[in-house]
Amino acid sequence: MTERTPTVVRVESNKTNSGGAQTIAAELGLRELILSGELTPGARLSEPSVAERLGISRTPIRAAMARLEDEGLLELIPSGGYAVKAFTEADIRDSIEVRGTMEGLAARMAAERGVSSTDLDAMRDCLNDIDKALKGRDKGVADLSRYIELNDRFHRMLHCLPGSPVLERQIARATNLPFASPNGFLQAQAEDETAWVSLTVAQDQHWMVLTAIENREGARAEAIMREHARIAFRNMQLVLRNQHMFEQLPGARLIRRRMPR
Repeated sequence: MTERTPTVVRVESNKTNSGGAQTIAAELGLRELILSGELTPGARLSEPSVAERLGISRTPIRAAMARLEDEGLLELIPSGGYAVKAFTEADIRDSIEVRGTMEGLAARMAAERGVSSTDLDAMRDCLNDIDKALKGRDKGVADLSRYIELNDRFHRMLHCLPGSPVLERQIARATNLPFASPNGFLQAQAEDETAWVSLTVAQDQHWMVLTAIENREGARAEAIMREHARIAFRNMQLVLRNQHMFEQLPGARLIRRRMPR
């Protein structure tokens, strides 16, 4: 196999080029107000009110609000300004589907273009660490946090594998859609034993897609990643139907649930 220059080693935060520390602070602060429930769906926001609340000038607030509108947490209103957006289960399902489709494309392109042994080794190391996190019987919040960290790392590595900045940007947009990330519903499931079974299945899929990429099996790699996203559907349904889990979910108040009859 012809090796390309390693690409995984350059995985970095999407925040590094966000336009300055004040914009980052404004974005993080506003997102926290929304996800914590302090700002409820439908709440109207204006630059002066948000700037006063966060103690940040209006220019970075303007940039932060535009970014969160792009991510889908805010929506423009005809009279001016923004409102906090609410999400239906269908919205979340579609967001996960988009993310899974884009990750499937990344896996296929990586397999077809070829991946360096350095990148493959880095991903194997990550998966070995996930295997360790999933071992043991008495797993709890700390173990889940470790899994979430490593799972995020693996997916970000995958996004970089094709060596396509264009695709990376599009995947970042898809992943930032509300509740669409691979870890979107995991934080609410630390106390649920069946959730750990789901994580074991997800980890098996991680290994399978890595093997498919290494073997240059593009169609198989794409299919595995698209199926992998379906686990997020199951996690969503589990959390939204369980009141205790739902209350542990960051941003839960943004979701309009369809409760069973």
